[in-house]
Amino acid sequence: MNNSPTKYSETNTNYANTNISKLVANKQISGVNKEWFNSDGSYNTSLYPNAIDPGIFYDKKGNLWMAYGSWSGGIYLLQINKKTGAAIYPGRDGKTRGGNKIDRYFGIHISGGYGQSGEGPYIVYNKQTGYYYLYETYGGLMSSGGYNMRVFRSKNPDGPYVDASGKNAVLPANTDNENYGNKMMGNFLFQRDVGDPGTGDGYGYVSPGHNSVYYDEKTGEQYLVFHSRFPKTGETHEVRVHKIYMNKDGWPVVAPYRYAGIKQTRIIEKDAVGEYKFINHGKETTSTIKNSVYIRLNRNHTISGDVKGKWKVTGKSRVAITIDGKVYDGVFTMEYNPVTEKKVVTFTAVSKEGVPIWGSKLANETDEQVVNDVYNDLSLGDTDKVIADLKLPAEGTRHTQITWQTSDSSVVTGSGKVTRPQAGSNSATATLTATITKGKVSRTKAFTITVLPYKTAGIVAKYNFENNLNDSAGNYTAGTVIGNLIGTSGGNISYADGKKGEAAVFNGSSGIQLPAGLITSNSYSVAMWLKPQALTLYTTAFFGARDSNNWVSLVPYGPVNNNTMVWSGSTTWYNGTTSLTIPKDEWTHVAFTVANGKLSVYINGELKYSGTDFPDIFTTANCIFTLGVNWWDPAYKGLMDDVRVYEGALTREQVQKLVQ
Repeated sequence: MNNSPTKYSETNTNYANTNISKLVANKQISGVNKEWFNSDGSYNTSLYPNAIDPGIFYDKKGNLWMAYGSWSGGIYLLQINKKTGAAIYPGRDGKTRGGNKIDRYFGIHISGGYGQSGEGPYIVYNKQTGYYYLYETYGGLMSSGGYNMRVFRSKNPDGPYVDASGKNAVLPANTDNENYGNKMMGNFLFQRDVGDPGTGDGYGYVSPGHNSVYYDEKTGEQYLVFHSRFPKTGETHEVRVHKIYMNKDGWPVVAPYRYAGIKQTRIIEKDAVGEYKFINHGKETTSTIKNSVYIRLNRNHTISGDVKGKWKVTGKSRVAITIDGKVYDGVFTMEYNPVTEKKVVTFTAVSKEGVPIWGSKLANETDEQVVNDVYNDLSLGDTDKVIADLKLPAEGTRHTQITWQTSDSSVVTGSGKVTRPQAGSNSATATLTATITKGKVSRTKAFTITVLPYKTAGIVAKYNFENNLNDSAGNYTAGTVIGNLIGTSGGNISYADGKKGEAAVFNGSSGIQLPAGLITSNSYSVAMWLKPQALTLYTTAFFGARDSNNWVSLVPYGPVNNNTMVWSGSTTWYNGTTSLTIPKDEWTHVAFTVANGKLSVYINGELKYSGTDFPDIFTTANCIFTLGVNWWDPAYKGLMDDVRVYEGALTREQVQKLVQ
């Protein structure tokens, strides 16, 4: 065979780099399997595994096994010597008693294949049900990858593993795997609507997966341990633990909320009746977040609201829910809701098609109480310094209707469209009135809206760093020295010969916080001279943010091919990459302009990137701006000079003049 990479990997797959030759020489395996290779000599990734993600387990007889592999040829299983930890190779090809393929070297093929996603295998034996449960994760682990956990089971450690509909975990060719395996959990959000208790957007996960399971043999309790990202937070990820319950058919279902040590008591029918936020996780692998909808479990065992169906209690805290002719079997549980900070009744169930559903009960309230909740929670933020269109909610919790009227549509319309006065004019004022209605109950709430005029186009702030952090344009106060992250102290900025006079020296553990509100529109420009002494991934030179989920960063050494770029995190990521990396220990002029969604990035006066649909980040008058630091990444190390912020987008000619 040759040393060429496969279509899935850049790894050199020559088997001479493995122990295969030694095993053949010692007659531990019966030679090299020709099926391991394609006709061109490359590794056959459609049928054979990546040697990663090992998971160890004991079977009920005390034998030790290792499941491993991902994507490519699927998940494989090898028996392990308990004394030495060495693999026990089958030696010859064959089939298990259940019909699974045995490869002389790789072991038993138990799941996946043909390049379909699937990784992080974890097998656990449950003595209460007598089944081995194979957990794995489909999709990609990034926030856009649709990571989601699946489970199969078998009476034997070596398979065959099947899902609730009887589908074998081992895939046939030309098959999409999303219809295989009971889905445990995917992207979801118990959305917090206007009037709901708590703060923020609600409770949810993005790309949860690569799990293990803690099984307590004495109590029979099980816990799902996995990592997850979260809505609107990019690639930030943390570990989570959820309790697992078994439905009447012996299939695991997962508690909707993370484990909080809540003591479980029997939930009877009268406790279960009421309104719920409901999530159907579906069966697909998708980056789309499944948002909650509203349903009601009625006393007559019907389900009303956004989903129609029937429900019934089938045993101690057990429930069967029928929707569109599909029966979902599961349990009622008592969980801790971290948004409301209260214990709530929930349900978790799965259908024979392997589709999981969740419900989280709401407090019992009258229409009048719900309207008052929406009234008290309804806010438009800081309405004294409005500079962008307002997002006016049309609906509150439990489908409460919110309609809007304006006193002056030339200032702000009833749909929230704002018209800013021209530069040099006075601020404009209008009143928006919300009418909140549920059933026969209504209430109004008024907001005074003050819309600020545009600023005169031109220089907003200029930092020359002539032994100080003053704004030489005279419009803002001086910058402030901070530590290596926003919100920390203890930094130090010194000065040295710069591109023009003196320059600020950043030591790699310090930054500068600029005055808030430097940019207050979707038309602006930023320019500076940089002389980095080190180039570290994600490190920012100029950073501006509305909050930690909505930001713009000028990055000398960015995440796309290590290129210098303007990077933004918002509802979606935006990469304004220049296809080059500025050098260390040399002065480079970097500038970017934004003109109502059009981004242009210049290096030494030359346009290196132009793109549209750049997010409108600076929609409030108190946005944060810094040099050299953000909330997360290594601080900038090097020199910086002649930092300029403009209202309006500079032309190419104007940028070029800054370089001269």
